[in-house]
Amino acid sequence: MSLALAQLASRCRQCSGTLGLLRYAPQRQFHYTPAILARKEKKPAALTKKQLAVKERKRAKKAKKNIYDSEKMTLTDAINVLRAVEVASPHATYELVVKTQMGKGTTIPKGRFNLPRETKAQTKDRILVFAEGRQAEEAKKAGADVVGGLELVEGIINGRHQATLFLCSRSLIRGITPRLGRVLGPRGLMPSERRGTVTDDIGGFIRRLKGTSEWKGDKEGTIRQPIAKMDFPVGDVVKNVRYFLNVVKHATGNVRGPQADAGKDISQKPAQAITRVLLSSQQGPSIQIADI
Repeated sequence: MSLALAQLASRCRQCSGTLGLLRYAPQRQFHYTPAILARKEKKPAALTKKQLAVKERKRAKKAKKNIYDSEKMTLTDAINVLRAVEVASPHATYELVVKTQMGKGTTIPKGRFNLPRETKAQTKDRILVFAEGRQAEEAKKAGADVVGGLELVEGIINGRHQATLFLCSRSLIRGITPRLGRVLGPRGLMPSERRGTVTDDIGGFIRRLKGTSEWKGDKEGTIRQPIAKMDFPVGDVVKNVRYFLNVVKHATGNVRGPQADAGKDISQKPAQAITRVLLSSQQGPSIQIADI
């Protein structure tokens, strides 16, 4: 705007008001703000354990169920069905699956067995025994690989003494538990009265171990064991299955021993319920057994 025009406008009252408005008019301020900061999204609240359990139950109801889940067969019928499926594989193997209920703090089921008719050659265990005096001599005569007292603890921790089976006398179990519990416990090798690996009859226990195999469940409590061959007679397959189920029932506390019935076994723990027993083969289906 020229100086002459400004002087002319200053003399005119109406123009001077307009000029003032233009001079002092407020200007809009523009600020750059990321759009993601402008929107505040609310995070969903964390679900409680009870709400998660309800949600899991609803999801399980909606999931498609196998129509064969509720079907059961007798043991003899299941053997005949699998044998018919495996007619082209006479050397195929029957597999027995035992599902147990695992609660909080429940130990993984484990034990030893000797089938009436074996399906394969047995492997030899390396046995380490905690014993002193007469019991140590009996263990050496029975065929133990490593025998000693509390001095063996340090060698086990640093890996110098390796074994697949650990036995202990009742007088030494309290001395080894504080240090070896965290080492052998997670591996399922810690001596335990419930499993029979804490005993004063160590020599007799080792002699009974000869020709036996070890079975062990997984973290979910599922036990899988080859139980027989297809070319076995039906009677031999039934004997093997019945024998192994009896061993599992004893190990899981479903069948109590004479000491527990007499009230002498203080270490008796609550039983792990056996929820399902299935018999299967390589090409055949998993058949739930009714008469367990």
